[in-house]
Amino acid sequence: MGATVDWLRTTTPGLLVLCGLAIAVLLFAIIKVKLEPFIALLLTGLALALAAGLPVSKIVGTAIKAGDSILETGFGGILGHIAVIIGLGTVLGAILERSGGADVLTGKLLNLFGEKGAPVAMGLLGLIFGIPVFFDIGIFVLAPLIYVAAKRGGRSLVLYAMPMLAGLSMTHAFLPPHPGPVALGGLLGVSLGWLILMGFVCGIPGFIAAGIVWGSYIGKRIQVEVPDEFLVRKDEEKETAPDEGERVSDGTGGVATKRPVTTTPPSVGLIGAIIAIPLVLILGATFGTQLLDKNSQLLQVLTFFGTPAVALLIAVLIAFYVLGVRRGSTVQELSELTAESLRPVGMLLLVVGAGAFFGKVISATGIGTALADTMSAAGLPVIVLAYIISCGLRIAQGSATVAIVTTGGIVAPLVTGHDYSQMSIALIAMAIAAGSIILSHVNDGGFWIIAKFFNMSVKQTLQTWTVLETILSVVSFAVAAVLFAIVS
Repeated sequence: MGATVDWLRTTTPGLLVLCGLAIAVLLFAIIKVKLEPFIALLLTGLALALAAGLPVSKIVGTAIKAGDSILETGFGGILGHIAVIIGLGTVLGAILERSGGADVLTGKLLNLFGEKGAPVAMGLLGLIFGIPVFFDIGIFVLAPLIYVAAKRGGRSLVLYAMPMLAGLSMTHAFLPPHPGPVALGGLLGVSLGWLILMGFVCGIPGFIAAGIVWGSYIGKRIQVEVPDEFLVRKDEEKETAPDEGERVSDGTGGVATKRPVTTTPPSVGLIGAIIAIPLVLILGATFGTQLLDKNSQLLQVLTFFGTPAVALLIAVLIAFYVLGVRRGSTVQELSELTAESLRPVGMLLLVVGAGAFFGKVISATGIGTALADTMSAAGLPVIVLAYIISCGLRIAQGSATVAIVTTGGIVAPLVTGHDYSQMSIALIAMAIAAGSIILSHVNDGGFWIIAKFFNMSVKQTLQTWTVLETILSVVSFAVAAVLFAIVS
């Protein structure tokens, strides 16, 4: 027994077996036992650390001091990097959605592309609106617009839905401020500026192949009607006020005049500008780092405003004013919107933190080094290994976020052990992101959301959405792999 334990803890094959067993237990806990991924990742990480023989003081610290433990540094390191970014990104998406930005973009794109180009317009709608909005929220907001476009065009709902879904999926997988790419930035030590650049470079070809080419092909072959009940939208209560303003209590026993609420939609240019602000600021800092002297005052300015948290905060404050206060919303109403939008973020952050802890354990056990040795012996490039691991985790347990953070933790030691450029590391991150969306099927919550919202059977969803995700994954990875081979 002792010899077996020593073999598992000290040899390359043993460490790889230990890693494989840990991942198998993780998948079993999530898929069969139905544990929340946060709990499953935490339990598996602790079990792996103990099985690998790590000292308890290193795993959880001591009763007096735990700040240097793997548990706290694993959670704290990644959450310190992503919590503010994801929180601000969520709030930005909420204010853009509440202001009617999706309707504005839809109308503009449909007018620009016409009836025949409506599917392409829907794809661009998903691509643009998907930058600040989470994937499932994007479906909830944009699905009614897809219904209307399909009904007017008189063609299959699939023809209009697939391009939009490709746009939402591409931005969700490859671009900050979405949780997967942001988490990879912290795990792999690559700037969000490079992730944005490589996200567009790798993701756009995949979006075109999956959303436009495949979407047009399959949309003409699978006929899905728009049910009449899908077109019924509950009339929202609109607050009306006379021109002179509504008389309300001022809180002191008197009355005050409340500003009239503006009901006209914002301009498409304004929506586009707000979405672009954080991207431009972050890219400005990235390019400034490459082009300017490190002691340059301009670089200091670009670095401050291009820090993702600062860039997103600026965009949120601008959105609050131009889409909120200036249009009649009160600060209290904006605060309520902020609180409402942030409620679903808590579990997401816990999953990412637990995944980072799991990865930290893998690094501390030496499994990362064992993987590097095995990979070198097999002649397998790190970017291919990253993609394969991410694909396997995605197919097995369904969650893209879990696949990303787990793969990022496994691959991180392989990346830090080499002198890769920021661009090369960003491409490895894109390979992980690409693997995390492959072959969406019945164990993926998004699969069922799409089947429900677009009136498709399980078979039709497999024929359309599952193939779309696989094309998006493979094409985007191919671009990343080719570029990695060129620059590395």
